[in-house]
Amino acid sequence: MAVPIDSPVDLDGVKVHYFRVPALRRLWWAPGLSERLRRSIHEFDAVHVHAVFLLPMRAAARAAVRAHIPYVITPRGMLMREVIQRKSRWVKTAWINVVERKTLAQAGAVHVTAELEGAELQAMGLPARRVAWIPNGVQWPEHFGPLSAGPFASLPERYALFLSRISWKKGLERLITAWQWVPGLPLVIAGNDEENYQPRLLELARSLGLGDRVLFVGPVSDAHKWALYRQARLFILPSYSENFGNVVAEAMAMGCPVVVTPEVGIAPLVESTGAGLVVNGDPRVLAETVCDLLADPGRLERMGASGIRAAREQLSWDAVAVRAETLYRSVMDEN
Repeated sequence: MAVPIDSPVDLDGVKVHYFRVPALRRLWWAPGLSERLRRSIHEFDAVHVHAVFLLPMRAAARAAVRAHIPYVITPRGMLMREVIQRKSRWVKTAWINVVERKTLAQAGAVHVTAELEGAELQAMGLPARRVAWIPNGVQWPEHFGPLSAGPFASLPERYALFLSRISWKKGLERLITAWQWVPGLPLVIAGNDEENYQPRLLELARSLGLGDRVLFVGPVSDAHKWALYRQARLFILPSYSENFGNVVAEAMAMGCPVVVTPEVGIAPLVESTGAGLVVNGDPRVLAETVCDLLADPGRLERMGASGIRAAREQLSWDAVAVRAETLYRSVMDEN
């Protein structure tokens, strides 16, 4: 989508400036942004840098340091060991040693969305004078249409739900394998397939005789995802690596019990609030967990109620904004 680059754009009440990327698009090289940062950085009391391995983020950190303005950096899961080892390991390792170590060390704080991400930083020996845990916020509608009024009207009345990107990282192979030991209940898999991974999963489902019980429904818009959560008996995210897990927070907000693996960042919150279960990703263990929950409707109902309460008290944007403001004030006071 074309956007103006000579004037700010109002996005939900926030002024957003766009800059041209003339080359090195994978690294988002934007010389205009670097120049604007040098001229405008003094207008701010603090800077928040999101992501790593990208040139604009390093430029923002350098500009803040030169102007003696504190900054917070949020890696957004990009420094999780599993992610680094799976893709471009040596390139990312070199970049971390040459660039990101200094960026992290100079930050007033490193913001992580889950305690697991902070533990990963420590285990990798990455420098951080302070690590602050603030979860992602979730915003849910008070009212939404039923599935019977949309493109998913033909879905079964009740099902287990997976909703996320169709990717190796999400643990879908072990989830589908587990479903051969979960009798009766259909498994709905919703999400974008950006890696052409779905054909492999379809073949796995067919080879296990699950072709009619594992249902791939494709991408889901905001207009329909809330009803998908609400109608599901439970939500499952068996990821190998997940710095937070926004979809888990969304499911909780809709009162849908959740099952996640320990590698999902939001797992400690799921466990501590009673909104679901955190289990080993072994297919047999997943299957046994799901079967035990399905046999206890009262337990599922209690988990759903706990998820709603946790979402409202800890994951609403109001709750998250208070914690973020507190963090900004603290790094400014310490500077």
